[in-house]
Amino acid sequence: MSVPLIRAEGLRVEFPGRSAGKVQVLRDLDLEIFEGETLGLVGESGCGKSTLGRALLRVIAPAAGRIEFLGRDLTRLRGRALRETRADLQMVFQDPFGSLNPRRKVADIVAEPLVRARSATRAAAADTAGELLDLVGLGREAGKRRPGEFSGGQRQRIGIARALASSPRFVVADEPVSALDVSIQAQVVNLLTDLVRDRGLTMLFISHDLGVVRHIADRVAVMYLGQIIETAARDDFFAGPAHPYSRALLSSVPSLRASRKRIVLDGDLPDPANPPRGCLFSTRCPLVEDRCRTERPELHEIAPGRQVRCHLAKETDD
Repeated sequence: MSVPLIRAEGLRVEFPGRSAGKVQVLRDLDLEIFEGETLGLVGESGCGKSTLGRALLRVIAPAAGRIEFLGRDLTRLRGRALRETRADLQMVFQDPFGSLNPRRKVADIVAEPLVRARSATRAAAADTAGELLDLVGLGREAGKRRPGEFSGGQRQRIGIARALASSPRFVVADEPVSALDVSIQAQVVNLLTDLVRDRGLTMLFISHDLGVVRHIADRVAVMYLGQIIETAARDDFFAGPAHPYSRALLSSVPSLRASRKRIVLDGDLPDPANPPRGCLFSTRCPLVEDRCRTERPELHEIAPGRQVRCHLAKETDD
């Protein structure tokens, strides 16, 4: 592959705990996303997917680690330099209702990033907003209305148009279809697929829906308790996940299970404030060994383009 467009190294994000101290939400996380690809990020609720997306955009400041974008360390940027760089980094939010200002007209919402991030004139930004509303299938006339006059799927299209306004290089789509009716989800996913292809975008697509990820992603990354535990090309991943957690995740989806046996995991996601000593998955893993309970595995390559964080992982066609 080419040089990564964005790279996280040793990324750590901490939030205040219920008592004294900090809770690690991202744990020394490493990740590369290559230019022009869509990386699908999957995992259980609470594992840190959305936090990772916001950290990559510097919406959340990391406690440690490095985020490189086009060779620049985002964690060191401040003030004007950070604002200018953020024009290349945009987000499509999960909630199409809460992410749009209900008091503003749609044309102003879409145009705002151009005015603030690219210093465009109001007239030029308004014209671009109209073009973007055409592009996402709403039409220029939609710009005269307010978000409350639109359906959920239409509002998500407005959010996509807003994210594209500053002509970004990298977009984080955080569960962009989970709040939509099933009948509308495919339309929004197809729109994102077309935009990535036609505009040369690089995208991190966060989702708990493996069926959607299989449709849109070029590669898949699996997250568990604040760490990436497997990355693989889409077809390789769905043909046979290498990590025990990834296998269980895939087996839980009837339409993707094929001949695989359903794997039911015991217990819940461990408390991030009190993680297991060894492998973070050791308390639920059906293949756990003594070594797993005491030694934390590193993310290592087991085949070209495939990395796994597991002592026991090997290439499999199960």
